[in-house]
Amino acid sequence: MPGEDAVAHVVGVDFGTLSGRAVVVRAADGEELGSAVHEYARGVIESDLPPSWALQDPADWIEVLKVAVPEALAASGVDPAQVVGIATDFTASTPLPVLADGTPLCWVEGFEQRPHAWPKLWKHHAAQGQADRINALAEERGEAWLPRYGGRISSEWEFAKALQVLEEDPEVYQRMDRWVEGADWIVWQLSGVETRNACSAGYKAIRQDGGYPSREYLAALNPDFGGFVEEKIEGPVHALGDRAGGLTAQAAEWTGLPEGIAVAVGNVDAHVTAPAARAIGPGQMLMVMGTSTCHVMNAESLAEVPGMCGVVRGGIIPGLYGYEAGQTGVGDIFGWFVDNLVPPRYHDEAGKRGIGVHEYLTALAGEQAIGQHGLVALDWENGNRSVLVDHQLSGVIVGLTLATRPEDVYRALIEATAFGTRVILEAFADAGVPVQELFAAGGLLKNPVLMQIYADVTRFPLHLIESEQGPALGSAMHAAVAAGIYDDIQAAAAAMGKVRRDAYLPDPARAEAYDALFEHYKRLHDHFGRGQDDVLHDLRRIGGKELVHG
Repeated sequence: MPGEDAVAHVVGVDFGTLSGRAVVVRAADGEELGSAVHEYARGVIESDLPPSWALQDPADWIEVLKVAVPEALAASGVDPAQVVGIATDFTASTPLPVLADGTPLCWVEGFEQRPHAWPKLWKHHAAQGQADRINALAEERGEAWLPRYGGRISSEWEFAKALQVLEEDPEVYQRMDRWVEGADWIVWQLSGVETRNACSAGYKAIRQDGGYPSREYLAALNPDFGGFVEEKIEGPVHALGDRAGGLTAQAAEWTGLPEGIAVAVGNVDAHVTAPAARAIGPGQMLMVMGTSTCHVMNAESLAEVPGMCGVVRGGIIPGLYGYEAGQTGVGDIFGWFVDNLVPPRYHDEAGKRGIGVHEYLTALAGEQAIGQHGLVALDWENGNRSVLVDHQLSGVIVGLTLATRPEDVYRALIEATAFGTRVILEAFADAGVPVQELFAAGGLLKNPVLMQIYADVTRFPLHLIESEQGPALGSAMHAAVAAGIYDDIQAAAAAMGKVRRDAYLPDPARAEAYDALFEHYKRLHDHFGRGQDDVLHDLRRIGGKELVHG
């Protein structure tokens, strides 16, 4: 690194589901000097909406720039003049309709009360019907891109959500000039330039081999959808770490950073974390574990892995094939259970001990022998992303008795999420791109019982990122590349990444005990998830109808 860059600093901003966080990082070694978190005022907008809807307010995202970035800068003690770049990452797919100048349609007079004018959060699953048609037609036509996504396009992604807008509120569809990921929209606000990043475009917008699905295919879905690519999303797609532009005067006023510094192209929260954990070599899989879990891994070869979220060349780092898989519910499942099904006496006892209910249940669950609770669960309370790609599935718990206690169910749910990860690992191995090492990042790393269960279930040593702000740190590293501090993200990862290797090691005896439970999980997984018993879908359909009461 040139000597003048020794005092250079960069800012990373991570836009999550409920909050945004900023971190100020020394570019020379990745030292995190100051950070701040800003909770969204509106968070996830779900009330007064149909089932499976989840929206967000772009005003929340702008407030992160106005609040979290200046607070992180103040906490760091860094002179703003020493900051040379800023980069961001986002949940995905979280697209929104905008005008030609980037104005969100939900801010346009007359559209404020139209739900389809608002950003659709990643966990918006109401476009499942559109996704089913996208998949069925692509399979019928033999579209070459379909196998790159494991044979199934998700209702979470851009095309299904856009088609839902067209078919349910065509006036919103016609009024919008552009359909853009939140990851690219926030960069637009920072730099004044509309860009598309290779990660979001590849994984969430079905861009393969330099192109999107054809006009003919889209028109076959709906005649009015034929021009979607050309009219709503087409434009230059930039490699990760590229410079989108310079920080505008307005964005400089928001953030307190110097006008004109490098703004990197957007990125996705899970994928951007891989360099921060030094998990970018072929066969190194990173689990980003939070409300959901995203599994990302690089490989030198192209393979089609059934049920994966996608494989994209340059999707994680330029030059390698980036693979993505995921689980739509992990931390959310534990949160749902604690919020709705744990009796008051457990909350009271946790309070007496001065700990949270999650910590209390974890302590009780950690005292159990494997299989002691007599339960096996399916981790589908928020549907299944990989390997079934079916968001209309729901959770199952088998083995409940009058002796079952909350800590039993809590442990079974933890184990179910670990089994779900093992299914993903086995799918990669079966497709010829085996996982060689397993890394982890995210909020769930703080739970040692959970992490040990994952090591035992997967039979992999777990390497943990040594940062509580993995996505923000990864974004800061891309800012350093965009600013010219490093030639590429590999060099930035070597200098700025942080990992503790072999933090949890699998125990052979426990792993063998889990092998037996996993066999039961797989039987239930295939029975309820692969069409042998359609009861879960039937219950969803019944629940969606007007019920007779009394």
